[in-house]
Amino acid sequence: MISTADLPDDVDALKAMIVAQSERNDRLETLVASLRQALFGRRSEKSDPDQFELALEDLETGIAEVEAEREADPAGAQTRTSKPRATNRGALPKHLPRIEEVVEPDSTICRCGTERHVIGEDVSERLDIVPARFRLIVTRRPKYACRSCEDGIVQAAAPAHLIPGGMPTEATIAHVIVSKYADHLPLYRQAQIYGRQGIELDRSTLADWVGRAAFELRPVFDALISDLKKSPKLFMDETRAPVLDPGRGKTKTGYFWALARDDRAWGGDDPPGVTFTYAPGRSGQYADQILQDFRGILQVDGYAGYNRLIRRPSQGIQLAYCWAHARRKLHEVARTGTTPIADEGLRQITALYRIEKEVRGESPARRLAARQERSKPALEAFGTWLTANRARVSAKSPLGEALKYIAKYWDGLCLFLTDGRIEMDSNPVERTIRPIALNRKNALFAGHDAGAQNWAIMASLIETCKLNAVDPHAWLTETLTAIVNGHRQANIKALLPWNHQPKV
Repeated sequence: MISTADLPDDVDALKAMIVAQSERNDRLETLVASLRQALFGRRSEKSDPDQFELALEDLETGIAEVEAEREADPAGAQTRTSKPRATNRGALPKHLPRIEEVVEPDSTICRCGTERHVIGEDVSERLDIVPARFRLIVTRRPKYACRSCEDGIVQAAAPAHLIPGGMPTEATIAHVIVSKYADHLPLYRQAQIYGRQGIELDRSTLADWVGRAAFELRPVFDALISDLKKSPKLFMDETRAPVLDPGRGKTKTGYFWALARDDRAWGGDDPPGVTFTYAPGRSGQYADQILQDFRGILQVDGYAGYNRLIRRPSQGIQLAYCWAHARRKLHEVARTGTTPIADEGLRQITALYRIEKEVRGESPARRLAARQERSKPALEAFGTWLTANRARVSAKSPLGEALKYIAKYWDGLCLFLTDGRIEMDSNPVERTIRPIALNRKNALFAGHDAGAQNWAIMASLIETCKLNAVDPHAWLTETLTAIVNGHRQANIKALLPWNHQPKV
């Protein structure tokens, strides 16, 4: 607590101190209230997660600034009565190199003239970051000749490089790729970053490196999508991919078709993975082409383009539909005002999700048993409720359209009752699409269809690395190195991200 001795005698100075402290408190209270609203306010359907994170960053930065200002004011620091705000200081992993510094007193001689001895120490660790440093790998290949005869010169063969005669190592190319497709830094921004350290690289040079890498990685991408299509159950979704149309000076709308496998919710043995395939449109024919040779359960949203898959002559695909989309239809109605029917529908869907949460991670057999015992009666009641309320409301009203959507896809929405491997929604594949949207915001559009295809290849491999907790930079470096050193095509599966063994 502040003592009277610390207060100024001048009345004007005292008033100024009180006003400054009051203003800081008001600013802090406003920021804290906004932060609480952002964190705990009603958000049954959240806004864009990335925009939400940006809002939190700005609020937390503002709070820290006010607290730093108060701590810098001696009077403000002494009047602080609340506990320090709890924050996560981060973790400092053991594998990081430690650079130790010992801070000694000015003198270790006691007043009695005797040398003091160490009885203990206080140790603190702080995270230090050194900006990316460039270095040159100088390769020397000595030439040897015999002094006794003229039997020729011996010299080691030049190591293979991804860019023959070029300056980048495979690690450098991997860094450019990860920066562009994982960290969403367009190549021209990377060129600016390198330029600040005196490395003059044109954007076109970086683009050449990425294009050559995409060519070499194409067989790995093909092996990845082939492996996914051998699975009995997959997710599929599509998202926009604006592409520059040079002939018209505008952009045209292409699409990335995402095909994902994620069996972790029921303990499946196959590793998770995702592939993106660029197509110039959204017609279901592209989904049909991508899914050639696939037989099994495909979980999708209600886009009508997928219907052609179940009209295949082989009848090899079952469509499971997404309850998250059904819920979203009702939520859009509920947010417009007092809507007891929509609210009741949302309540029943929430109860189904509560059951799913309890069985997540269980075996397919246990999940199926719980669904048959608890979810099936709930869905039967929902079906009765749905029929009764569709008869009560106008089919052309927003609520009527929402109920019609659920009724239209009812069989596919109930398919999860028959198989413990099926999820209630297609959220796993939607999560893999978020980085595509982020890259789209930063790069705005792909420069060409070929650029979009390269984008799809790189995004597939990087996101599959992330799904398997593999460092994309380490995997890309080692994979590109293996390829240029002649890795055999027959063993291409060994290069898939989930087979990566990090070097110790």
